[in-house]
Amino acid sequence: MEQLTRKDLIEKWRNFYLSKGHKEIPSASVIPENDPSVLFNTAGMQPLVPYLLGKSHPLGKRLFNVQKCIRTNDIDEVGDYCHHTFFEMLGNWSLGDYFKDEAVAWSYEMLTKVLNIPKDRLAFTVFKGNEQVKADEYTAKLWIKQGVDKDRIAYLPAEDNWWPSMDLTGPCGSDTEMFYWTDNNNKAPKKFNPEDKRWMEIWNNVFMEFNHTTDGKFEPLKQKNIDTGMGLERTIAVLNSYDDNYLTDIWRPIIKLIENLTGKSYNDFKKEMRIIADHIRTATFILGDEHSTLPSNTGAGYILRRLIRRAIRTSKTINLPKGSLSKIALEYVSEYKSDYPELERNKDIIVKELNNEEEKFSKTLEDGTKEFEKVINSIIRKREFMQKQNPNAIVENIISGKQAFRLYDTFGFPIEMTIEMAKERGFNVDKNGFDNSYKEHQELARTTSAGMFKGGLADTSEQTTRLHTAVHLMLGALRKVLGENVHQKGSNITSERARFDFSFDRKLTDEEIKQVEDIVNEAIKKGIDVQCSEMTLEEAKNSGALGEFENKYGEKVTVYNIPGYSKEICGGPHAKNTAELKNFKIIKQEASSAGVRRIKAIINF
Repeated sequence: MEQLTRKDLIEKWRNFYLSKGHKEIPSASVIPENDPSVLFNTAGMQPLVPYLLGKSHPLGKRLFNVQKCIRTNDIDEVGDYCHHTFFEMLGNWSLGDYFKDEAVAWSYEMLTKVLNIPKDRLAFTVFKGNEQVKADEYTAKLWIKQGVDKDRIAYLPAEDNWWPSMDLTGPCGSDTEMFYWTDNNNKAPKKFNPEDKRWMEIWNNVFMEFNHTTDGKFEPLKQKNIDTGMGLERTIAVLNSYDDNYLTDIWRPIIKLIENLTGKSYNDFKKEMRIIADHIRTATFILGDEHSTLPSNTGAGYILRRLIRRAIRTSKTINLPKGSLSKIALEYVSEYKSDYPELERNKDIIVKELNNEEEKFSKTLEDGTKEFEKVINSIIRKREFMQKQNPNAIVENIISGKQAFRLYDTFGFPIEMTIEMAKERGFNVDKNGFDNSYKEHQELARTTSAGMFKGGLADTSEQTTRLHTAVHLMLGALRKVLGENVHQKGSNITSERARFDFSFDRKLTDEEIKQVEDIVNEAIKKGIDVQCSEMTLEEAKNSGALGEFENKYGEKVTVYNIPGYSKEICGGPHAKNTAELKNFKIIKQEASSAGVRRIKAIINF
């Protein structure tokens, strides 16, 4: 097979789905808009939730894109050959149009005809069925119809081949996964064994055909959807016969830069260089996003800070010079700016925040070293006390697992650093105890993530929808009161409140807050119908609709208009009439970042 670059694979994907009547949609921000169920967009389907639930998309029923994604439930696995926190997801969707027959046929055509994968290196899984839903024999027969041997098809349970989970209510369905044989020295066995790690999953088709009701029934959906996802980084690696994702063209310039900055070889420090390369790429995309989040101690900002600090800790083990992280970030900006121009626009923010975090964390490491000395001294004092009581008492020079984990969790000390420093002082570390504490922490994090990442379906309740409409009115009011230089910088809406970030460089006065509230409430009292129309991007611009025009849009867009108060390009959903909002109040304002203010507001109070 031919050697593929990142751009090669994207172009093949684009041309194939254009040939099948699909329209390309832009990648959404990595920070989800109005979806409190996740910290980041973890899949291409998340920004499409309203359309998967039945809303009409302005570009039609067949869509595809390359989506920026971030998944952080396996941060500590990064450093191996295949885990990443940021990745690009190739996706295509049918919104109530074609279904299993076309999805399977086109997937097989893409794999064997476009990517030229020999069919003897492919295998597939389908849902094996249970008491609630029958086995997906239909999809298995479709694969066989394409020429797949039945021995290369495995039936797996819901935890493997059902999305999102049989425990969750709402739209769902079985999926079929596609696997590639990665061992270049041995032929793939005739019978597919999903437990054999040499089989690598490269693509997944979700058949969204059921609605799981609150009373436990799986009822057929009126609109059946196809939702697919192919991880770009992993696919390029396996198709180029690399057993290490970091050998592809995506990472080569970064690894070379780290080697030059440290004078060390990738072959000798693979784990360390992978961690730095991965985490700084993710930090670059978060900081450079059109809805940029800054390092903090909560939410997405906490994840960002954790990634940067893990990269800083790791950089010290290979003597990466101070200030190098921002140099690595600028290399990513250069590499990706043609596809994501927001990185170039925000490169000063990226550099500033990475340098700030590096400066802050250096102090944290100093504090951690002091804490390490306290641990050592406490063990020494305990031994001296015990031996005074009993000269034959034995107190071993061992740092407990819990103490080592506290140094890791609170002060950012990798266990390797603690072990090395302890050895220099003639002490050992209870590594098993540390591992147990670490597993407990990881399990707690995964449990938390399971709630935060439980499926990515946005809250589309009536109250959230009304708050979304209130945000439109609020932006219009802010522009009337503060001037037309005010633009949206991000929002997060739950059923309780709306959080809205906008460009403005000072605190609003009490009078200005009241003026904004009065304008919004005036619109509510008038009971104005919210108008929705589809038009070309040029028509939307000419009509005066607000939008982030520096970002990519499709050929057609949806415009929501509240005459006299708001007109914006938006995916919705919205209230039908402003009277549904009842009342509006701003409950808090604060600084979000330099030149950006944040307002929190409620309705119907």
